[in-house]
Amino acid sequence: MKGGKRLRREEQALLALLAEPTVEAAAKAAGVSPVTLWRWLQHPDFQERYREARRRVLEHAIAVLQQVAGEAAATLRRNLVCGTPSVEVRAALGILDQAVKGTELLDLEQRVLALETQRKEVRQ
Repeated sequence: MKGGKRLRREEQALLALLAEPTVEAAAKAAGVSPVTLWRWLQHPDFQERYREARRRVLEHAIAVLQQVAGEAAATLRRNLVCGTPSVEVRAALGILDQAVKGTELLDLEQRVLALETQRKEVRQ
């Protein structure tokens, strides 16, 4: 089992990895050598904790985007008839692009659900 001091240093390193642009900068911010941080990054348990931390950051960012998605869609809708053709075209393309991506995502979700159902049935 890891000592409390090392665990705290690793937690600081994880936070630094999320905030800094390079491993070297993260090591400096965490107060460890770049070699030490590189070694930690080779360990599966540290890698898993790093992946989980990145996932949490991403989930938070997605939640923020979801909160303002309605406003963004309303802005695109307003710009469809703003009187400036180039802006109207960009708004229309943005709407179409997002509609297609949304449809693809929903289709993919249905396919995954169907595969999961199939897998459960095969296992039974």
